[in-house]
Amino acid sequence: MLAGAALGTSAVAARCLPGARTASAPFRPDGSPTNADWAALRRKLSTRALSRPGNRSYPLAHQLFDPRFDFLHPSGIAYCGDAADVSTCLAFVMKFKLRFRVRSGGHSYAGWSSLDGGLVIDVSKISHFRVGNGTVTVGAGLDLIHLYQNLAAHGLAIPGGSCPTVGLAGLALGGGIGVLSRQFGLTCDAIESLQIVTADGAVRTCDRTQHTDLLWASKGGGGGNFGVATSFTLRTHKLSGLVVFFMQWPFTVASNVIGAWQSWAPNGPHELWSNMHLTSAFGGSPQISAGGTWLGTVAGANRVISSLINMVGVQPSFISVVPKTFLDAMLYEAGCSGLSVPQCNTKPSGVLPRVPSFAKSDFFSERLSSAGIQAAINAIELAGSVRGPSGGGAAIAFDALGGAVNSVNPAATAFVHRNALWDIQYSTSWNAGATAGVANAHAWLRAAYAGLHPHANGEAYQNYIDPDLSNWRQAYYGANYARLSRIKHRYDPQNLFHFPQSIT
Repeated sequence: MLAGAALGTSAVAARCLPGARTASAPFRPDGSPTNADWAALRRKLSTRALSRPGNRSYPLAHQLFDPRFDFLHPSGIAYCGDAADVSTCLAFVMKFKLRFRVRSGGHSYAGWSSLDGGLVIDVSKISHFRVGNGTVTVGAGLDLIHLYQNLAAHGLAIPGGSCPTVGLAGLALGGGIGVLSRQFGLTCDAIESLQIVTADGAVRTCDRTQHTDLLWASKGGGGGNFGVATSFTLRTHKLSGLVVFFMQWPFTVASNVIGAWQSWAPNGPHELWSNMHLTSAFGGSPQISAGGTWLGTVAGANRVISSLINMVGVQPSFISVVPKTFLDAMLYEAGCSGLSVPQCNTKPSGVLPRVPSFAKSDFFSERLSSAGIQAAINAIELAGSVRGPSGGGAAIAFDALGGAVNSVNPAATAFVHRNALWDIQYSTSWNAGATAGVANAHAWLRAAYAGLHPHANGEAYQNYIDPDLSNWRQAYYGANYARLSRIKHRYDPQNLFHFPQSIT
């Protein structure tokens, strides 16, 4: 999943890092606005949609994707319909010195798309979609599966993530790794221009001629740092379908599979994208699989897949190679094969569960040594001995990079991770409501990361935001951090947009 947005459209928090700049006036306690003030805010919104505690809509409205954060109860959730509504909300929080966060899909791994008290500025209703000449202009709140549905209706595609309920803006602002990345680049690479509301309430268009520095920063600089993105114009590619493949081997040959895949997937033709998963239920047996997409014919896919099988030296115990339409392929990658688009979500109209999880990430610029391969095997085998939460399991997911991703200079966009062969997401998930064993799941995650991290290049994916990281500035942004900081000072001199890992 989880090529998704770390902070929704953006996420802003109530407290600064030590030494960070603060707004000129102190924050008042939440509750300063009267009921009449909240009612006035509601009337100013084009949507007239403001959910507050006690409203019928609130029990659903306050939820994020991860039920671990259901304890967060904002004082209000404003559903914006356009950029002017965002400006109205920023004026409201500045007037009353309220804490606030900004939310699109609500997928922040740290829960930084919400807060206790204060205001959540929700942009999910900014969901327009317009086709241009080789581009589409898309509202920041459109979730991925509906974006893909709209694109497919026009025979178009953009590179994006696999999680269906992630908001476009959170994905794009932090990079956007997905199943077409090796073919077409990252989601942020497709950005031609964007509209963003900055700390002064101004609605700015960023393109090749105006606010070019803010455009650069928005291509991988992370959500929540510079303002609230409300619309993107993205370069498109004509695409009607692609080939989807999946293979599984006995775990006894995991070393062969890892060794072969790491040479094959990042160095294959640009038409190839692949991931590899090592998984285990807690207390269960480990499994290893590889899947991916091929931009071409089934015959071409079989040829490139055969080269991997030959390198492994063992035939898969299961193999599937199937041509699919673009939309069906994205439903498949989203875990929604056989479902309709309306069913492919966690809302009452959908059938997907809300799943609690922990996650961490690494990038790798060199092939794993035998010791590194064994560290991955040991980590997933360890999950089989963990007494984790009900329905819980562990995963180490490799996503191939290279191709179009690495053809961009690391300084050309804010996304600095341009020399990696693949990234890894370490994750664990369990049934919502389970409590016993959650600490064990978290301990497994940290142990798996500790085993493999010494073999990584020291970088981490900003869209998989990790509150455990102490060196996050270097890990997320590397040599680009200094320039990002200068842009931050220009557009947000009072540090209105801040959260525990925000650029300062």
